[in-house]
Amino acid sequence: MNRIEAKMIIEHEKLTGFNWNENRYYNENEVGIKFADNIWLTYATDERASVITGSIKEFDSEEEALDDFICRLRADKVLRDIVG
Repeated sequence: MNRIEAKMIIEHEKLTGFNWNENRYYNENEVGIKFADNIWLTYATDERASVITGSIKEFDSEEEALDDFICRLRADKVLRDIVG
């Protein structure tokens, strides 16, 4: 997946609660993707805006990281819909 495809999926599926390589503090219950030290990272935060232990995944390619990012956002949407 590339950036354009990922952005289209986010818009079409109305996915929310994410940090896409933004240089800011973490928010509560968000999924993130960032590029740091020549590695792509994805992660999830909890209700205290702390990165969840074990949630960080490292990828060599942006495409793999975007696949994981979108998968996590979709799962987050299902949870948000259940909780209300």
